[in-house]
Amino acid sequence: MSLLATGTDYEALTAHFRPIFARIAEGTVARERERTLPHQPISWLKEAGFGTVRIPQEKGGWGASLPQLFQLLTELAEADSNLPQALRAHFAFVEDRLNQPDSAERDRWFGRFIDGELVGSGWTEIGTVKLGDVITRVTPGESGWTLSGEKFYSTGTLFADWIDVYARRNDNQGDVIALVNTHQPGVTREDDWDGFGQRLTGSGTTRFANAHVEQEHVYDFATRFRYQTAFYQHVLLATLAGIGRAVARDGAQAVAARNRVYSHGNGGAVRQDAQILQVIGEITSLAFAVEATVIRATHSLQSAYVAHVSNDEAQIAAANVLAEAEAGQAQVIASELVTRAATELFNALGASDTRVSKALDRHWRNARTLSSHNPVVYKARDIGDWKVNGTAPTGIWQIGRGEG
Repeated sequence: MSLLATGTDYEALTAHFRPIFARIAEGTVARERERTLPHQPISWLKEAGFGTVRIPQEKGGWGASLPQLFQLLTELAEADSNLPQALRAHFAFVEDRLNQPDSAERDRWFGRFIDGELVGSGWTEIGTVKLGDVITRVTPGESGWTLSGEKFYSTGTLFADWIDVYARRNDNQGDVIALVNTHQPGVTREDDWDGFGQRLTGSGTTRFANAHVEQEHVYDFATRFRYQTAFYQHVLLATLAGIGRAVARDGAQAVAARNRVYSHGNGGAVRQDAQILQVIGEITSLAFAVEATVIRATHSLQSAYVAHVSNDEAQIAAANVLAEAEAGQAQVIASELVTRAATELFNALGASDTRVSKALDRHWRNARTLSSHNPVVYKARDIGDWKVNGTAPTGIWQIGRGEG
């Protein structure tokens, strides 16, 4: 029986991490302007044990519930939205280990994470790969496996000690997850992510040239935790909620400090202008609605996690369907409202606030980039099909070249 991470003292959790979040926030604008990868902030989080938030207390971690994890990621995203996404694959692999039976092998992973080691992502292939195909391959050998291939959108790999790689076995063509150590010549990581948002997440190209993989570090993909798609989406949702909080924060601070007024405004100071106050009130309300929606959805995810120890397949299936559906509904809301808030922000400010030195445009760019990861139109269709026809939302999905 697996030990369940069902919750911890959230005040103690935040008392430990909020000072680090504040230190991270102090350098966010400078990192954005100069495109400086957040190696130092990542190191602060590692040293503080951030990667162990979900590991049960009996195993040396914090034992946080999923609602607590995603609330904490929202607070981190308010400080710097790049960081929760950079740690997305790490928390997903921790979650996968939490869903496996207690074992010495699982304890070894927990020990690595307690020592500060992190996991990055290597799933998506681009170019001519056909839909459903996997070019990255693992080959068994006497002393382990060798891994060869190329991945893009390798989020977090530039900061990671391990990469969670989706690959196909050369011997039996089965799909697997291979955990490859980054500290070897066979792994090359490039900082070539050129998106207009979330630019500091370490999401570029990773190449594997006969990289060594330990025998016990190749896992059948079919054993992966069942609510993984919803979990991955929740990291993006928490990040969007954090951006919403940052927009409301920056808007209120900028209005309070602004001295220049318009001749046709509504007060002697911007902070007394009723229309400007209305804009800030609307932005704050949008951010509040998104965060409340995201928090609500995390509880069904926790239910899916708790259900995995049940022997009731109907209960497990129902919990996973609800978790996926609520994650999709939250995505529809967050994708629209956070980008709207990031645009409305400038209705409360002046032309001087569009200067690159202030980097306020990062909020819209980052929110729009996050909202593009999983096409929201398909999520909305899935939700409609679920409500009308009882069709379970799409769980595992792939992307690749079509036949047209």
